[in-house]
Amino acid sequence: MRAAVKAREAQAGDGRAWRTGLMIVLALAVLASALAVVYAKYQSRTLFAELQDLKRAQDRMDVEWGQLQLEQSTWAAHGRVESIARKRLGMVLPEPQQVVVIKP
Repeated sequence: MRAAVKAREAQAGDGRAWRTGLMIVLALAVLASALAVVYAKYQSRTLFAELQDLKRAQDRMDVEWGQLQLEQSTWAAHGRVESIARKRLGMVLPEPQQVVVIKP
């Protein structure tokens, strides 16, 4: 009878050791999962801050692009080009007799 009791106690002891090992493995898995969540949150915040910086830079560039387009339209205005051509280059419209039409 004592042998049977000892055998049961040995089996119960093996079960406790197995459960303890399982608990340690599960605790390590929970810890690893928590660390992964913290890292993912940190990375998310870092990327969001970078995204906000890039959006601000894009807004600045959009404003500059608009200003450059306005400047280009001012410099390329027909009246301005014609005025400079007359004053600086001495250009004039040709007389009708000076116009030659070339047909293809």
